[in-house]
Amino acid sequence: MKKSIFTFASAVLVAFSMNAQKVEFEEYDLDNGMHVILHQDNSAPVVTTAVMYHVGAKDEQPDRTGMAHFFEHLLFEGTQNIGKGEWFKLVSSNGGRNNANTTDDRTYYYEIFPSNKLALGLWMESERLLHPIIGQDGVDTQNEVVKEEKRLRVDNQPYSRFLENVKKNIFKKHPYKGTTIGKMKHLDAATLEEFLAFNKKFYVPNNATLVVAGDISLETTKKMIQDYFGPIPRGAAIERTVEQEDPITAPISAKAYDPNIQIPAIITAYRTPSMKTRDSRVLDMVSSYLSSGRSSILYKKLVDTKKMTLQVGAINLSQEDYGTYIVYGLPQGETKLSDIVKEIDEEIVKIQTDLISEKAYQKLQNKFENNFVNSNASVEGIANSLARYNVLFGDTNLINTEIDIYRSITREEIREVAKKYLNPNQRLTLEYLPEKK
Repeated sequence: MKKSIFTFASAVLVAFSMNAQKVEFEEYDLDNGMHVILHQDNSAPVVTTAVMYHVGAKDEQPDRTGMAHFFEHLLFEGTQNIGKGEWFKLVSSNGGRNNANTTDDRTYYYEIFPSNKLALGLWMESERLLHPIIGQDGVDTQNEVVKEEKRLRVDNQPYSRFLENVKKNIFKKHPYKGTTIGKMKHLDAATLEEFLAFNKKFYVPNNATLVVAGDISLETTKKMIQDYFGPIPRGAAIERTVEQEDPITAPISAKAYDPNIQIPAIITAYRTPSMKTRDSRVLDMVSSYLSSGRSSILYKKLVDTKKMTLQVGAINLSQEDYGTYIVYGLPQGETKLSDIVKEIDEEIVKIQTDLISEKAYQKLQNKFENNFVNSNASVEGIANSLARYNVLFGDTNLINTEIDIYRSITREEIREVAKKYLNPNQRLTLEYLPEKK
């Protein structure tokens, strides 16, 4: 009876997501190369305007790290028509909110306004693109802001450097070996001319995707977009070459020290393929099986049953060019770090050897169905997804079809992909240790 209920619930969830989650959108290019995506949803009087630029930390010069993230800050300084310090005031005084974020692969800006302020949102993003004021005063101000952010989020935050140390050992050639926030000495050394050159190269319409989602009229919105963005001149074409890493064929061992921790951590990390690949999505399922929730394999074994770790997890950090698969544990009591690795490896070998149970497989399918539903449950979330799928995957309609890829992944694929990538001779083992003060 329980199996019947479980199967019925799964079928209902699948049917719901297939019928209710179809995201309608329209996309086209302006003459200057800007890609435009429109999603109309008149259920609430709210609209999101967002621009994703295809520039991130990987596009920086090796001796000028942190530029992409710095620009995220710098482009709130003001424009020819928006005074210094007025950007956020303008948004909030019109009932909106806004933010931005930067990764290794892209930079994303967005505003959420009442729908009668659509023109304001479009104008502000066009101002950011067409009329930014990039001067020494703004550079000096944001230099201090970024340094303070680094102090808060990195220098004084426990375990904040573990990813930095994983990446610099996993990647030897690709810019993913660096950090998004970069090195402050690089930003200190940068000249105003370098900042202006970065803006000229990457902040151009042909390197941008504009998304407008929410309570809009399609025809009216198209006219506004043409009025605000159409006159902006196209920039020079951006040529990219992906640095190819040599395969990892022998174990890598490393140590890192953190003055902000008392409990060490053990990390194993594997270099994996691009987020665009089917294998990357299979690894998403592997990590969910291992460590998603308190009923997951690793949590039940190492935290609940054996009480060897305070925390344990598996993360598939998928990115545009490569991915990094990370497994970690924080020991409890006198547990040796090597013993945690041994226990984790036992579970990975099981996945590589045997098919996961049908029950576990159905649980994974339900979890990914639920994630799919939740990711597109708001206009804000839809806008982000539309931009992301277009810029990083080159296929906007993945917002509707990616779930079909996850649905089609088999138990046999889970076994084979784990066998292909998660082997001791293909990984970094990092001891992340307290630094004695």
